[in-house]
Amino acid sequence: MDVVLLLKIFIINFSYITLNTIRFMLTMKGYRLIAPMLSVIEIVIYVTGLSMVMNSLDNPLNLAAYALGYGIGVGVGIKIEDWLALGYTMMTVMTSNPESDMPDKLRDAGYGVTMMNARGRDGERLMLNVLAARKDERDLLNKVMEIDEKAFIVSTDPKYIQGGFWSKRLRR
Repeated sequence: MDVVLLLKIFIINFSYITLNTIRFMLTMKGYRLIAPMLSVIEIVIYVTGLSMVMNSLDNPLNLAAYALGYGIGVGVGIKIEDWLALGYTMMTVMTSNPESDMPDKLRDAGYGVTMMNARGRDGERLMLNVLAARKDERDLLNKVMEIDEKAFIVSTDPKYIQGGFWSKRLRR
């Protein structure tokens, strides 16, 4: 058993998949310059690792090291992307109190808020669309829950933002 080869295979595939995961997320968020540049590095690592495994298929541990590097690389790539928290989040908040002061409190906290009256199964609702930097998503969620712990919340990742409160901030 060649431990050094196993370690090389693991590290190479771990690196490849970590970069692959980050590159995919960058692509989905519209980073049109850095994503292709990252893919060049990614493919060199991929071909190197794959050739090492293909040249030594007689040892199933090599394939196991490759697979383990793959799985751990995906997890680490996701963690890195979460840490980077790229982009924005659009949080839709439904509160059962149509007279809620939540819009004012969120605006005072610096968030852009658009409010609408809505009708749910059990009556009138106040629906808010709140845009925030993804790095602030947890703080926004906590603020909403602090104001109304029964609020219904859906969070999505917008790809394009134009006009309104946030566009002025983004230009700065």
